[in-house]
Amino acid sequence: MSEVRIAAEPRTEFGKGAARRTRRAGKIPAVMYGHGQDPVHIALPAREFGAALRRGGGNTLLSIELNGSRDLALPKQVQRDPIRGDIEHVDLIIVKRGEKVTVSVPVILTGDAVVDGLVNQELTVLEIEAEATHLPDNVEVSIAGMAIGSHLKAGDITLPTGSILITDAEHLVVSILAAPTAAQLEAELAEATGTGVAEAAEPQPATAEA
Repeated sequence: MSEVRIAAEPRTEFGKGAARRTRRAGKIPAVMYGHGQDPVHIALPAREFGAALRRGGGNTLLSIELNGSRDLALPKQVQRDPIRGDIEHVDLIIVKRGEKVTVSVPVILTGDAVVDGLVNQELTVLEIEAEATHLPDNVEVSIAGMAIGSHLKAGDITLPTGSILITDAEHLVVSILAAPTAAQLEAELAEATGTGVAEAAEPQPATAEA
């Protein structure tokens, strides 16, 4: 993973109004902390930060330039607008070269299982420990030729060099199931729609007593 350099600006105004003004100016309010340093409130260029996040996901290594100094940081928390999806605020954690950090990386399946095999991916991310400046973008898992009934656990996955598995090694990552037959699908559809279920007899009108 390469470093992405981003020039930040100090932020001296706080509160909702100040945050809105920052976002209207095309910047994202952020706070950077870690390694015993006092939190530093900054503003990040929205376009550059968004592009960096799309390239590297949540593990984007940032080189934050501020007032002539530079710090390496990882996104700790990214807050988005629940409707528009725009980034509203970012928490950054400072890291050092050679430091080990724990991150979650996406699991990418490659290849195809056997014909009529149904791929069931139980785990979409793995938690690993790796050196802060050598974080993998993802972990690729080949399912090429996997037979029906076979499976892979977290401990079976080959991790990138220098990475250590933190996720429970027994956690199921992917399994190959038998695809349902046409008859099974029809039976499930019938059950879902109530087709074929005997209808209750309509109540008979009461007989008038003499």
